Amino acid sequence: MIRMNRTKPIQANVITLVALGLSLGVTLTGCFSGQRSGEATSAGGTTTNSSSSNAGSRAKPAPPPAEVANAALKRARNHQSEGDAEKALAEFQLAIENNPTLTVAYLGAGDIHRERGDYDKAEPMYARAAQLEPRNFGAQYLHGLVLQLMDRVQESIRAYLRALSIKPDDFDANLNVATAYLQIGEPAEGLAFATRAVELRPDSAPARANLGAVYSALARYEEAIVEYQQAAEGGPLSAPLLLNLAEALGKRKRFPEMASTLRELVRTEPSAASYERLGFALFSMREYAEAETAFRKSLEIDANHFPSLNGVGVCLLNKYIWSGMKDEAARIEALSVMRRSIQVERRQPRILDLISQYD
Repeated sequence: MIRMNRTKPIQANVITLVALGLSLGVTLTGCFSGQRSGEATSAGGTTTNSSSSNAGSRAKPAPPPAEVANAALKRARNHQSEGDAEKALAEFQLAIENNPTLTVAYLGAGDIHRERGDYDKAEPMYARAAQLEPRNFGAQYLHGLVLQLMDRVQESIRAYLRALSIKPDDFDANLNVATAYLQIGEPAEGLAFATRAVELRPDSAPARANLGAVYSALARYEEAIVEYQQAAEGGPLSAPLLLNLAEALGKRKRFPEMASTLRELVRTEPSAASYERLGFALFSMREYAEAETAFRKSLEIDANHFPSLNGVGVCLLNKYIWSGMKDEAARIEALSVMRRSIQVERRQPRILDLISQYD
């Protein structure tokens, strides 16, 4: 009998990206200049006070830049409270032009760009705020957040660590830096942060799922299963969570539980990946006909899902072998679907070997 190669585990790291609500308080410290009285000589040689003779004829002096910046900041907040992001952004920019060291204006502008999904514009705003105030937790955290959203993960880790040096027990920063370490393939570095996030919020499903993903990446599958199950109890059952739980169960050869988990998933949220994993679990339980059915259902959703093509091919080759090498239709179809699989993903030496062996 031909045994199935396990496909690469499906990683569905749960990333919680919670925007920090900042208190952007500022003291208005406008600098007001007293108006000076000048003197002028009249045509008759009489000296008169220009403040009385030129009343109403002289332009009002421009307010100092700091005063302009603070007034713009106040208007920006009012526009934000009214939901007018475009006007708020213009006022934040005016505040920055008049006071380039006004951290809260950079943060305000960064928030608007980030909420719009304009991460390329948000990042320099947060970077400048973090540079101006290195001990400002919000500036460091939000800089890390937007860098992670831009897939600049190494840089995001450094920003998150700066934020955690200021506020070590922040839940979101611990959770996100653990996720970032998973993204770059360094789960061991993220373990302490993922664990701390769970300690801070034991009932958080995202934190439990994230810790489970770290444990899975470290091949600590029993611990991963516990965390995934706790996440399932504490929050909505998402497809990534159930797929990760099923994968961990499969790693521990707990195939009946794996199949049960995946049956629930394909009932509520069917996908090519979930049917393929169900087929793998059933095949491992020697329920070959049901496994082939699951693989074929996967292909109905995605005809190019190469793990499912391989699953069908292996099931058909086993039919051919069990027929005493007489079921030519099974052999021919098996080779056909395996060749399709190779067209989708060429780096499959085991499948190439099977094609060569049975062609």
